[in-house]
Amino acid sequence: MGDAQADRVVPPTGFTASLTVFSAGAMAFLAVFALALSMATGRLADRWGSELARSSTIRISAPEGQIAAQTAATLKILETTKGVASARALDPDEQRALLEPWFGPDLPVDTLPIPQLIEVVEEGEGFDAGGLRLRLSAEVPGAILDDHTRWRRPLVSAATRLRMLGYISILLIGAATAAMITLAANAALAANTQVIGVLRLVGARDSYIAQAFVRRFTLRALTGGAVGTVAAGVAVFLLPAAQEDGGFLTGLGFHGWQWLWLLVIPPLAATVAFAATQAAARKTLKDTP
Repeated sequence: MGDAQADRVVPPTGFTASLTVFSAGAMAFLAVFALALSMATGRLADRWGSELARSSTIRISAPEGQIAAQTAATLKILETTKGVASARALDPDEQRALLEPWFGPDLPVDTLPIPQLIEVVEEGEGFDAGGLRLRLSAEVPGAILDDHTRWRRPLVSAATRLRMLGYISILLIGAATAAMITLAANAALAANTQVIGVLRLVGARDSYIAQAFVRRFTLRALTGGAVGTVAAGVAVFLLPAAQEDGGFLTGLGFHGWQWLWLLVIPPLAATVAFAATQAAARKTLKDTP
């Protein structure tokens, strides 16, 4: 907290006060959204990884009269395959639901040559995909296994990188906050050059003078950061809730205990302001005769 008396010996400058509060508030607002993005993409990466890693699909393409026989043969093979928890053939309604986003709700599945899909759920360490492919190619020529690997890896990698970009954005926001507060502190020190000279004449040490500026800018940053965090928290809270049909953007926000991260942002803004003002004040006072 410093010495409140030291804060009173230096007259405040109007534009630096508003600049510091506004900068801290704006950067805290952006930091909340960057943090929400990082956490949302983290949840997305975990969900995609866990859901796709435990399921596979077998597609059976064969003449209409052979699809039923090949489907039954495939299911029989899966029953004796180690690592397969369950396997079932999707009915026409389920296949229609999968194709509906692309072809509309009135797709005549029964009259179109659509392959039969079999959903495979893994257990334990999973099954040997290479061995299962060889067995299917030998016994069920029309069956093709898709273990989702080629789809899972790019999706999980993209979500993980997006989460990393969110964390990098938070670091850049902190750096920009420090730069703006440093500029404001230097402007305030320059505007009070004569006051600093008088204080030195009456015996005030540079550490005492610096404390006045440090305390003032730290409290301003704490105030601005708190206002920006509350505003951003309300904005995130008002975003649409996560929906299965809404995609990724409807899940942007915080879940449960993650809201506690908002309590860290105002003190963090104050800490950045403290360090930046301390460095700027000591350097300026050292260079001022």
